[in-house]
Amino acid sequence: MIFGFSITDLVILIVSMLIAMTVHEAVHAYVGYALGDTTAAEQGRISLNPLRHIDPVMTVLLPVITLVWLHAPVLAARPVPFNPDRVKFGEFGAALIALAGPLSNLVLAVLGAVIFRTVAVSDVMANALFIFVSLNVSLFIFNLVPIPPLDGSRVLYAFAPEAVQGFMRQIESMGLFLIFALVLLGGFGGVLTNINSFVLNTLL
Repeated sequence: MIFGFSITDLVILIVSMLIAMTVHEAVHAYVGYALGDTTAAEQGRISLNPLRHIDPVMTVLLPVITLVWLHAPVLAARPVPFNPDRVKFGEFGAALIALAGPLSNLVLAVLGAVIFRTVAVSDVMANALFIFVSLNVSLFIFNLVPIPPLDGSRVLYAFAPEAVQGFMRQIESMGLFLIFALVLLGGFGGVLTNINSFVLNTLL
């Protein structure tokens, strides 16, 4: 056992995280390119190569620390760059780029759930699919929280009045601290956990 996980579960979790993270970031980059911004494409981010999206601290060191501390991995990939001046539809285009990432995790979760429910699988494969689906559901829900720099903040920003936009710009530098506080407080008093459980139970 390592950090409370069996070796098999830990390997499955790492592979699942790499797949989920890579697809999430590549879709961000692709949608940005489709909306007229070539910034991410020029940096090679429209790629399913995980190495293109890994940040040494946020993707490698942070999940190890949070596994030890919280018994759950918290991680972030290297942010996909985009130039808002080059994106079609202005803030709404930026919101579409942001929303594409979490939606890609929902699609992965649905695909994993379909295989889980329709294909005769071994216990090992069923466990792997459960971990894969659970992780992608968590990423889908967590990334939609409207706290900078999470994707949900960009979606909210596109539709929020100027006063709210100004407030979000002010707290952006504190975003990572707010996210850690959110994790430590159990996700708005368990609200995120309840939503996560509902979506997971619906799929599986």
